[in-house]
Amino acid sequence: MKTLGVLGGMSWESTATYYKWLNEGVRNELGGLHSAPLLLHSVDFAGIAALQKSGQWELAGEQLAEASRGLERAGAGAILLATNTMHKVATAIEGAVDIPLLHIGDAVGQALQARNVTCAALLGTRFTMQEDFYKRRLSERFGIEVVLPDPDAMAEIDRIIFAELCLGQFHPPARAFYLGVLEQLREQGAQAAILGCTEIGLLLDGVQSPLPLVDSTEEHVAMGLTWLLKG
Repeated sequence: MKTLGVLGGMSWESTATYYKWLNEGVRNELGGLHSAPLLLHSVDFAGIAALQKSGQWELAGEQLAEASRGLERAGAGAILLATNTMHKVATAIEGAVDIPLLHIGDAVGQALQARNVTCAALLGTRFTMQEDFYKRRLSERFGIEVVLPDPDAMAEIDRIIFAELCLGQFHPPARAFYLGVLEQLREQGAQAAILGCTEIGLLLDGVQSPLPLVDSTEEHVAMGLTWLLKG
């Protein structure tokens, strides 16, 4: 196996899931004492979140690009960016390194296509839901229409992510709110729901959802495992 670079810490709660699932996947495939050859660069999320809030995406992209160069210099053969929102600066990362960035939008799009989904709800941070970088990729590359919550629901989804989920807090009222939003989106014609924030899957793990769920973390890890194990 080659070595996979993981650029995480945004938040570390979901990055821990990436680490666990990548290692479990390699062990399940190869058996014995096998584990995933990984290089992890975990950033301080407080600084990145401040740049998000102030709209300084170019500076955030420069910081993640530099971290990606470090992973490449250390021997990574590909990179998983362990966050949905920061794929907004994916082009800055791709332009900084000579190794592939395994894009979370492609992992999600392929999973939706495999399920014959053409209209999907999207839950994530307000940046992921409101801006074009995620929706456009799903539309242009995979022909998938994206349905979004109303503005008030978007604001509460975003608040819960940063005030609770990123701090490792997974409370029943938040879970009930998300499920209510999913029911509304089902009524608007969504065939499935994209959990487009890497912490949402932790909140909704094991629940009965009104829509089939496509967990971006799960699909992104599967893409990473395919890259690790293909040779």
